[in-house]
Amino acid sequence: MEKRIGIIGAGVAGLHLGLYLRQHDIDVTIISDRTADQIARARLPNTAAHFAVTIAREKMLGVDHWPNPEFHYTCHNHSFGGPRRLDFRGDFTRPSRAIDHRVYLPKLMEDFQTRGGSIEVKAIDAPDLSVLAQRFDLLVVASGRGALAQAFERVIEDSPYRHPQRQLLAALFSGVRRTDPVGATLSVSPGHGELIDIPILTFGGMASALLFENIPGGELEMLTRLRYDENPKAFIGTVLEKMEQHHPHIYNRIDIPTFDLCAPTDILQGGVTPTVRLGTLDLGDGKFAIAAGDIHCTVDPLLAQGANGASHTAFVVGEEIVKDVAFNARFCERVAQRRMDRVLAASRWTNLFLQPPSPELMELVFEMSRNQVLCDEFTNNFNYPERQWDHLASAERIRAWIETRRNVTAAAAVA
Repeated sequence: MEKRIGIIGAGVAGLHLGLYLRQHDIDVTIISDRTADQIARARLPNTAAHFAVTIAREKMLGVDHWPNPEFHYTCHNHSFGGPRRLDFRGDFTRPSRAIDHRVYLPKLMEDFQTRGGSIEVKAIDAPDLSVLAQRFDLLVVASGRGALAQAFERVIEDSPYRHPQRQLLAALFSGVRRTDPVGATLSVSPGHGELIDIPILTFGGMASALLFENIPGGELEMLTRLRYDENPKAFIGTVLEKMEQHHPHIYNRIDIPTFDLCAPTDILQGGVTPTVRLGTLDLGDGKFAIAAGDIHCTVDPLLAQGANGASHTAFVVGEEIVKDVAFNARFCERVAQRRMDRVLAASRWTNLFLQPPSPELMELVFEMSRNQVLCDEFTNNFNYPERQWDHLASAERIRAWIETRRNVTAAAAVA
């Protein structure tokens, strides 16, 4: 059966799906609103990290262009402020990495075209979908905001927020010393927000991606409104002042004379409203569109689940396309069933951590600070949000997880 697949969007979901389909000699066209050069020249789009499960998929696709351990990190460092500060580390079984998507996406676009895929550059809006669907057996919508996103119905029970829960400042900085061993760092300032420091490969080499997740009304919210281009010196001075006060674990690794944005465009400010949408759109005449990536499930970047979830969805959709014979309602149902557990787990886990912690969550944090087995398991579960959510979905489950890992640690000590 000859299959023609159209993909809207040249992000992680669209490119991973397109590359997967080309491996199976399927006719696929990616429609992007920007050229590879425009993506490379754009403002910082995100600070996405790719965990080991995503790197494994990149290897399967033949796009593991950054295997050098110098680009990887092997652990998560945690720093929880408050009356009793807690600093501890969880180790990954396999390393993660972050590549500036302005480097990453154009390279994968080149790979896709080299392997026989077609890229068309034009903007697509919701009214265009039905017409576009006539060219293809299936449409996959892997990019879009505004009306295009609104074409897929919001799932109310899985979308509890109408507004961003954090005000964000994301930027790439020089002058931040890496940890030893090299890891990402999560610093929490209770009542004010979080700061995530991720080693990232960008155009000039390795840098530090700092993602400030600022609670509305807290002392750090003003960072979202601070403009670097209006007064770079004042911007850097304010960021340093706030870091010293709220995130000293990261501030202490800064070389103040060299601390600055890597480039004036290496900054992103704003907010994200977490939203889950229906994954299927009936376009009529037997044609359907599948939502993938952020348009299907938008998560706050706090736990870095966005790009990894997009890659997972790409492989689920790709596998179903390869093996199925008709792209009808049953096909859409199969896709939804296979991907939903991970998608919803990532969304619910992230949303949980955007709220003030329950006593059970605080107990978990304290236990992780002294129980390496538990902390390492929590860290590795960034690869598998459904496993994490199995442990975090209720107070009872959190307590059971803590108790079980205490017993494992106690048994190992006796042995």
